[in-house]
Amino acid sequence: MQLNSRILFLVAAGLALTGCAVETRESVDPAPPSPASAIEPSPSDPFQAVDEAFARMALDQVPVEPGETGPRSIWPRLVERFAIAECPADSRAEDWANWYADNHEYLGRVFNRARPWLHEIANEVERRDLPGELALLPVVESAFDPFAYSHARAAGPWQFLSGTARDHGIVINDWYDGRRDFVAATDAALDYLEYLNGLFDGDWALAIAAYNAGQGRVMRAVRRNLARGRGTAWDELSLPRETRGYVPKLKGLGCLFRDPAAYGYRLPELLDQPRVATLDLPGSIDLVELALLAELDLAELITLNAGLNKHRTPPSGPHHLTVPLEAAERARAALAVLPDDAAIGWQEIEVRPGDSLSVLARRHDTSIDALRKANGLNGDRLIAGQTLRLPGSVDLDSEALSDDYLTAYRELAALQQQLLPADRFIHRVRSGESLWVIARRYGLSVRELQQMNGMGSKDLIKPGQRLVIETGRQPPPAAQPARHVVQRGDSLWNISRRHRVGLDDLMRWNDLDADSVLQPGQQLIIRAGSDA
Repeated sequence: MQLNSRILFLVAAGLALTGCAVETRESVDPAPPSPASAIEPSPSDPFQAVDEAFARMALDQVPVEPGETGPRSIWPRLVERFAIAECPADSRAEDWANWYADNHEYLGRVFNRARPWLHEIANEVERRDLPGELALLPVVESAFDPFAYSHARAAGPWQFLSGTARDHGIVINDWYDGRRDFVAATDAALDYLEYLNGLFDGDWALAIAAYNAGQGRVMRAVRRNLARGRGTAWDELSLPRETRGYVPKLKGLGCLFRDPAAYGYRLPELLDQPRVATLDLPGSIDLVELALLAELDLAELITLNAGLNKHRTPPSGPHHLTVPLEAAERARAALAVLPDDAAIGWQEIEVRPGDSLSVLARRHDTSIDALRKANGLNGDRLIAGQTLRLPGSVDLDSEALSDDYLTAYRELAALQQQLLPADRFIHRVRSGESLWVIARRYGLSVRELQQMNGMGSKDLIKPGQRLVIETGRQPPPAAQPARHVVQRGDSLWNISRRHRVGLDDLMRWNDLDADSVLQPGQQLIIRAGSDA
């Protein structure tokens, strides 16, 4: 590659980061495409605790008896299934292959996160007879970060939006977000990719572009080109800038892993063997109690079960839990003696106008019978303002809880509060402030504020202490886009100036290009912000 083109690529890659949708730990760690913005996480960074948990699970030392052959590397198995990667000279795919090769430390961190899952992903890719490059797609999507969350509200290693996720059978509720569950999300992602491949007549590049940009947008771009007598290859279509960079990233990764020597790269050591076990559960269980009984590391448990939002698994399922393989037998033995009601607590909610038992049961992932039983109700009548109890919280002042349990619960709660997406901010305690004063300022009860911060009723605060203020687990809804009705004489340029938005954004929001002809009466979407 010529030096000038290499410099231009790195500049463009740096610019691409400013529009990067995914918020992962690589936002603070050196990450493509902007190695210049490297900031190492502080020791208190919860993502560092997760990366350390991945590192503890990364040891590939497997006992092998004399004369026996140990497990082989996973890469030949995947590479022999490659069918997408191609990197012509001076192409963007080749640029990305070189970039990834030059940033081997970054890929080392990424594949530490991939290590528990790549064997299972490879099994699924092989079982479905899919291209091996698809196993690398989470590198492009999320850097294999189960806690990755984007400004567009896509979540998890495969970056599903909630609507697409539910369309493919992923469960999302107050207790659990299956988009962050590697087991559930991988199955759904490969289902979706298979569907897209069929939709685009076996063209994997179009299928991958549609996975990023949406199948409707890519299909409209194909039809538009057909109507104009143009080609329909993915790189001949008018697609968003992000998508035009997305496909070459995966192709570049494929080229790098297919021929690492050509790029001066050494593949990360990763053996083709299971690293985790997924256990069936009898129902909802207490993660803290299980961790104490089975001597499980809490950071590892949260890392492998990133879909869980609480200290208990969901009452209505899915009833499975993933643990490190070497801990599986201890976990099974602990499950056999785990009390059904271990450390179960109660959360209080207030009935709002229009609420019914069926509405509340759906909202809080429980059943009508469970609500009746928990609250001693004989009928279905509720009154606005009435207080009901829900299972799922812990009474930190209960004398029935051991010191070990309280310590472990607070550690797990702190990890989940900091790792999981939520609308939250930090309040620094000022001299003279009390929990009551702070809670009142933010429209909370003192108990709610204590629960957000893993505090008991006797815990004290001090000036300078940081408190988490959480205003809701789900992000606020996006602002509704405005619509512009095209008038005679309008052009894309004058519409963009009138609404003070970028011309490129206006075309992207409406699947248009510079050659598009506007018709009077046509409606155009105008979003509030150029990165909407």
